[in-house]
Amino acid sequence: MLQAVLSLGTDLDLRTTLQRIVDSAAGLTGARYGALGVVDPERGRITELYTYGMPEAERQRVGGLPDGRRGVLGALIREAEPLRLDDLTADPRSCGVPPGHPRMRSFLGVPIRVDTEVFGNLYLTEKRAGSFTEEDLAMLRVLAAQAGIAIGNARLYETARQRERWIEGAAAVTTSLLTGEPAGEPTEGSTGDTAPGATAPGATADAPTSDAAGDALTTVAERARVLADASAGVVLQPTEEGGMEIVAASTPHDPGDLIGTTIAPGSPVLEHLLGGEPVFVEDSATDPRMTTHVRTRFGPSMMLPLQSGGKLIGTLALPRRRGGRPYTALERLLASQFASQAALALVLADARRNRERLAVYEDRDRIARDLHDLVVQRLFATEMMLESTRRRAEPGSADTELLDRAVDELDSTIQEVRTAIFALQQPPAEVPRSFRGRVLRETGGAAALLGFQPSVHFTGAVDTLVGGPVADELLSALRAALASAHRRADVSSVDVEVDATAVLPDGRPGVRLVVTDDGTADDGSRGATLTWQSPR
Repeated sequence: MLQAVLSLGTDLDLRTTLQRIVDSAAGLTGARYGALGVVDPERGRITELYTYGMPEAERQRVGGLPDGRRGVLGALIREAEPLRLDDLTADPRSCGVPPGHPRMRSFLGVPIRVDTEVFGNLYLTEKRAGSFTEEDLAMLRVLAAQAGIAIGNARLYETARQRERWIEGAAAVTTSLLTGEPAGEPTEGSTGDTAPGATAPGATADAPTSDAAGDALTTVAERARVLADASAGVVLQPTEEGGMEIVAASTPHDPGDLIGTTIAPGSPVLEHLLGGEPVFVEDSATDPRMTTHVRTRFGPSMMLPLQSGGKLIGTLALPRRRGGRPYTALERLLASQFASQAALALVLADARRNRERLAVYEDRDRIARDLHDLVVQRLFATEMMLESTRRRAEPGSADTELLDRAVDELDSTIQEVRTAIFALQQPPAEVPRSFRGRVLRETGGAAALLGFQPSVHFTGAVDTLVGGPVADELLSALRAALASAHRRADVSSVDVEVDATAVLPDGRPGVRLVVTDDGTADDGSRGATLTWQSPR
């Protein structure tokens, strides 16, 4: 007993401590099976279960963990008092045993309290020699009391580490947004998504739609997903129709269908989201407030407002997979604080971009004024002098022809300078940082020449898997293919496919670009396909 008590305080990791408690309890009492169920005080049910004596294959046959709302486990949660039974099956409260569950008769259970709060319950069944005795119950109560102290220490340590991770994550996101530098690699791979066939993340009411703004929102979504241990991190923004649309997303497997998903006007959850209120969902797949087609793949979810100074930028949603553990009160609090910090950073980053853009506009205006007031006027005056000289020269002479060419060249130069002045007065285009954004920028530029927007499709986590020289070579091949399509007659459609999960003929993983158009070549053939591929 002394060794068991001493071993409980040797590790500050909460999960390791909980498993050691179960193992020690079973060893002290001679129980064949043991379990420690962590109870959620808000929901009154078991959220985690640590077991002893049951192999993983047997756990899989039993199915999901009990919720603790019925049967003897539920009685122990409701009453929070020690319980000893010689025959579990004879107790009238016993029910809900799933098929494939091991045969269990003798039972011993005690609550584990941390301070005055019931943290969970310790269950032991099937004593190897007879039934559980009062001595077993006394030892288990002592062990539960010491376990409460060990759990309290481990939980304080875990809470401190969790707060530290969220604070570091918020600081990294803030630094990234304000400096333009990457926020650092998260603990697992993830990708930002961009809508296939689109040139901007999406229309918003209060935030810019440039590539820089899209990258900023994706940075927030990605970091929050990793910190919350969520299945996805998405940012929604209000639409002109009164709904909300997913404009940035981060998922480990890049499903490609999150971006553009819209919550239609009139959805029950919109009143809270547009009002800047957080929404916490137990199960996205079954909650009637959730109406999108992607909800069926997710379980517990948090939807947190991104607002600063009364300005709603959007909503940060962090759904976990179906059957995932629900969010705790601490996780909700830390995620809400992160969302507030991220919203402020987004507003400051937007202001910084506006200041930089204004400085660029001012420089362009100054250069345009100088070109117009100095260069164009001098060129025009020189042209007038040459024109006057030409009129005085002998008609048909070599000097007249030379002056004619000089006047034409000056006139052409003046037109080119005026075109440059006009271009300087246009808003500068944002240069996208993501590979996906660079592809969309190329196809968007080709649309001005083709007269229509090429269709673009992505497969796989292209932003993660494609980069460096391979990305540059692919973009060069894409430009050549788009230029070739422009030269063909009667082009009405161009399809661009980028597959980051392609397998090359030699079996190596690679990236493949396929550009298809329906134009007519010089030899009369209809349609053309360009295929480019390279190892990643």
